[in-house]
Amino acid sequence: MTTLILLLGAYLVGSLSFAVIVSRVMGLPDPHSYGSGNPGATNVLRSGSRLAAGLTLAGDTLKGLVVLLAARQLPPEYGIGQVELALAGVAAFIGHLYPVFFGFRGGKGVATAGGVLFGLSLWLGLGVLVCWLGTFLLTRISSAGALAAAAVAPLLSLVVPGDARVAGIVLVMSALLVWRHRENIRRLRAGTEGGVRSR
Repeated sequence: MTTLILLLGAYLVGSLSFAVIVSRVMGLPDPHSYGSGNPGATNVLRSGSRLAAGLTLAGDTLKGLVVLLAARQLPPEYGIGQVELALAGVAAFIGHLYPVFFGFRGGKGVATAGGVLFGLSLWLGLGVLVCWLGTFLLTRISSAGALAAAAVAPLLSLVVPGDARVAGIVLVMSALLVWRHRENIRRLRAGTEGGVRSR
């Protein structure tokens, strides 16, 4: 029962779409209504407000991290181990993709996934971040970085935290992230993907 409540809470936290929330508070257009229509930091940047984009990025990352940090504070008798933490992270990630508060129209989940990975292990988060950053610097294409990070994350999670079950759960999250980038993948294959497209 505790795990089910944790997963539900994680999903609801993940459903907080900071792109929409920040835009409303700052009097900016709904991010679904312009650019790519994706409620994420990159699209919010197209509104012309770097502050709004930065707040969106921070909020989407922190919600993935905070869910796991909060779950770690539960007493040992609740039995929340690494597997349960990973499941809570995926629940928050799914909340970002399909937010109940915003008509299930969510973002692509890169920042939230990053927060989840840091919540599972600092070294796992740093390793995936280095992969994303290195790929982005080489290609100047954010979606390429996101896809490279998604490919590396399950492999790195076999090392840190070193639990095959956690790696399997991270693999599910990576697969969902790749699915959300299917249009980016088509453009990458066609050679038409340019600039910073993904978040």
